[in-house]
Amino acid sequence: MGVTESHPDAIVPGVEAESSASAEPEVIEARPGGAEKPGDTDEQVTRPTKLIRIASMVRTMLDEVRRAPIDDAGRRALREIHERSLRELEGVLSPDLRKELAEVVLPFTSDTPSESELRLAQAQLVGWLEGLFHGIQATLFTQQAMAQSQLDEMRQRRAIEAGASGERPPGAYL
Repeated sequence: MGVTESHPDAIVPGVEAESSASAEPEVIEARPGGAEKPGDTDEQVTRPTKLIRIASMVRTMLDEVRRAPIDDAGRRALREIHERSLRELEGVLSPDLRKELAEVVLPFTSDTPSESELRLAQAQLVGWLEGLFHGIQATLFTQQAMAQSQLDEMRQRRAIEAGASGERPPGAYL
């Protein structure tokens, strides 16, 4: 899963917060499990801070729906916010992740969903987002472990080369 970063902008339903004047994001690509074979899927998040804000909002909405009964107008508004959240998420996900999200999320059956439909839809989305975050964490952990392994290998090579030439490796005090 790749992660790229740009500027932090707010998610407000009905308000577009994009800025074309920002710098180009840095793209960091990673493949799940450290696989680097051609044909592997490219899973990327182009704006992780936006993803985290959306996920936090969706979780808060789920808690709110669980807390108290909601009238028809509130359920319609929550449906609109849920659908807007999905559209915003699609904007920060790679095509592979967008496809996965579309396969997982079921559309509402009416303009005014029931509280249980809202709870299920929100819980489903929160669960998917948490899985995405766990995947990103696992990928970052794998990348860190691989980088540490490469660094250790370079240090060992340098020590062997220095030992063969009779020199002390840089930083060696004894």
